[in-house]
Amino acid sequence: MQANGNVIAFTGGGTGGHVIPGVVVARELKNRWGGRIIWVGAGTRFESELVPKEVAEVIKIPSGKLRRYFSFRNVIDIFKIIVGIFVSLFVFMRERPLLLFSKGGYVSVPPVIAAFLLGIPIFTHESDIDPGLATRINSVFAKKIFVSFEETRNFFSGKVKERVVVTGNPVRGELLRGNRDKGREKLGCNPGEKIILFLGGSQGARSINILVGSILGALLSRGYYVVHQTGGKDKLGEGKLWSEDLLSHSRYFQVDFIREDFPDFLAAADLVVSRAGAGAIWEFAALGKPSILIPLPTSGSRGDQVRNAKLLERLKATVVLEEEYISPKMLLETIVELLNNRKKLNNLASNIRSLYREDASKIISREIIEYVEGTNV
Repeated sequence: MQANGNVIAFTGGGTGGHVIPGVVVARELKNRWGGRIIWVGAGTRFESELVPKEVAEVIKIPSGKLRRYFSFRNVIDIFKIIVGIFVSLFVFMRERPLLLFSKGGYVSVPPVIAAFLLGIPIFTHESDIDPGLATRINSVFAKKIFVSFEETRNFFSGKVKERVVVTGNPVRGELLRGNRDKGREKLGCNPGEKIILFLGGSQGARSINILVGSILGALLSRGYYVVHQTGGKDKLGEGKLWSEDLLSHSRYFQVDFIREDFPDFLAAADLVVSRAGAGAIWEFAALGKPSILIPLPTSGSRGDQVRNAKLLERLKATVVLEEEYISPKMLLETIVELLNNRKKLNNLASNIRSLYREDASKIISREIIEYVEGTNV
């Protein structure tokens, strides 16, 4: 298929961890290259809300989830994947992109297969330490495989390994401009109050919310300010844990999803308690934020968050509490111990900051531009 010379396609989605780094690369590419960018995805709320219209046009395709376990839903989703491939073929034949950049996730597989069938070059990026199923599939077709961690090279072999480039994970530029004082002012914090930021990933985490509800009174009684991203009411857990007195407390801020204020709130936080998605880890690294990570357990995932967290733990860049064994008392004691130990907090901050690669989005966008310009000379 002959490319039209002014379109680059992006794909990826399912969670904010896939969409946000892709948007960062698309924005950087937009600043350096004059053509159009399209985003081929499932049309989830993450894509609709997080892909700016001025950066890329979102084109929706059918998409089925890839599962490593038996489920009757696999039959339906295989059909969706096949339909997604045909719709992607139609989109690419119409748009004739120069290149497809995949940020992974199950949404990306149909467009990647369609691009390969049409002879469109494919670049892909993996955020986690070990590649997910979508990335393993996409890497077979990709000309370049960007990864966040040096250790990720070891998951590839042969000629595929030769196409791996370590870049780090793209981080939003606005995050780097977060202001601690502005964050404290927006929250109405008093001088000397320490801020704890609880995050459950872009979709929220019910188990973390229940833990927060169990220890919230104890945290507030110690004078801490608690910022809590819940992921929505359906992720809040047992209602009896959330008394009106706690919900209306002047040092408790609860929100479904932090949007524009997130850079300032993260900058203001003295400690973050979070899931261990790669996107969150690299954001903490960019700002040098000490953290307690509660990775999504292997019972509910492929174990990527556990491996992400364990790597940081070995590097003494975080404290890891495993969900299967954690108790409210254990979490409370860990938080209090860290906030009372300035030396340990500083060491955690320094060690995670050392992971950050400031130029990830620049490296990837430059590689894309050099490739498409080199193949169209």
